[in-house]
Amino acid sequence: MSTHFETLQPASLYTDAFGVSAPDTPIGRDVWPRKPGLFIRQLPAQPTAEGAEPDKPVLELVGGQFGLVPTWVKSASDAKLRSTKLVNARSEIVTTSNNFREAWLGAHRCIVPMMSFREDDFRTGKAVPTRIARVDGKPMGVAGLWECWKGAGDEVIVSFCLLTVNANSHALLHRYGQPGSEKRMPAILNEGAYSAWLNAPQPEKAREFMRAFSATLLTANPVQK
Repeated sequence: MSTHFETLQPASLYTDAFGVSAPDTPIGRDVWPRKPGLFIRQLPAQPTAEGAEPDKPVLELVGGQFGLVPTWVKSASDAKLRSTKLVNARSEIVTTSNNFREAWLGAHRCIVPMMSFREDDFRTGKAVPTRIARVDGKPMGVAGLWECWKGAGDEVIVSFCLLTVNANSHALLHRYGQPGSEKRMPAILNEGAYSAWLNAPQPEKAREFMRAFSATLLTANPVQK
C-alpha cells in the first residue's frame, strides 16, 4: 500500500511536466496520510457565446489532504480518523465502496504528481523502505480521486487519494509489501493519457486506465538513512 510519496522538486516541474502553474506556497517534499499534498484536476468548461470556439479545458493545481474524506462523514474529528485509512482506493471496488463510490461516479478524477513513492521490502525479514521512481527520473502522474467535504459552519476539507491496481504479477512491484498479502501499486498514467483520463466520458471508460505501469520504466532503491 502506497502511503508515502515525494512531491515534485523543483516546483517548476509542475509546469514542465503537467502544464500547470507552480504552487504559490512551497510544500514539503514528503507526503504522508493527512499531510498536505497537491493534485491536478480539470475545471468545468465555461459557457461561450453562440458560434464561438469552445474554451480549451483548464487544468488546476490544488492543495489538499492526502486521505479521502467522503461527503457523508459527520464531523471533522470523524474525518481525521477515517482519512488515514483512505489514502488508497482499490480500483476494482470503487463502484461498490461507500468510501469512494461517490467520487468515482461523480467523475472527481485527478492526477497526483510525484517523483517517487515508497514501498517496504520484507525479503530480508525486516521492513526496508524502498524508493520507487521512473528510470529516466521524470515525474509520475498517478490516477486519483478528490473530494470536498463541508461540515458545520465554514468547515471545509479538500482531500484526495491514489487509485491502485493489482501487482501480484508485476515484474518489480511483486517483491514489495507484507509477505502473503496481495501486492498493489499506484495506477501510474502514461504521459500521453493525462487528458484522456480526466476527460473519460463515463466511469467504465475510466476503468481502461487502471493498469500496471511497465516494470522496465521503473527503478527501486533502498532509502538511505
